[in-house]
Amino acid sequence: MKPIWKSLSFRIGLLVQLLVAIFFISMILSSKAAAKQSDIECLTEAIYFEARGEPFLGQLAVANVVMERVRDSRFPPTVCEVVHSGRYWEGNPIRNRCAFSYWCDGKPEIMKDKQALKTATEVSKMAIDGVLYEEVQGATFYHASYVSPYWIEKLEFITRIGKHLFYFYSGD
Repeated sequence: MKPIWKSLSFRIGLLVQLLVAIFFISMILSSKAAAKQSDIECLTEAIYFEARGEPFLGQLAVANVVMERVRDSRFPPTVCEVVHSGRYWEGNPIRNRCAFSYWCDGKPEIMKDKQALKTATEVSKMAIDGVLYEEVQGATFYHASYVSPYWIEKLEFITRIGKHLFYFYSGD
């Protein structure tokens, strides 16, 4: 009697299992690639509209805030959910009730400045790949220096970069 691994039915079964495993691995990898692409697009959008006039490090700092929120259980778990978070009514963001002001300012999100879009895309890829501007490590909030939001009273100031002030929540 020959060993089981030499039988045709065993080899066919093994081949089927291998093909199923390859199929599922490719599905997982393609869904991660698709998720990463949507993350890049959403983060690029946020950088472009929130910080395109800032220096490179200022744009990276804004991107780092988004990525820090993704890692923080108090915020949504994906880049797109973070940058599009806010209050909605009938599926639409309520004006001035969003985490990122560009998302609910009533203006269409059209990125016309090609160089700014290219820079924002490069910054978003770097941030998603884990590049961190250490000066804003841990920051989960920021705002433009020319506004004074009510929520800063509960936060600890970290630093100013360009026209943005960065904060973290101390938990008190």
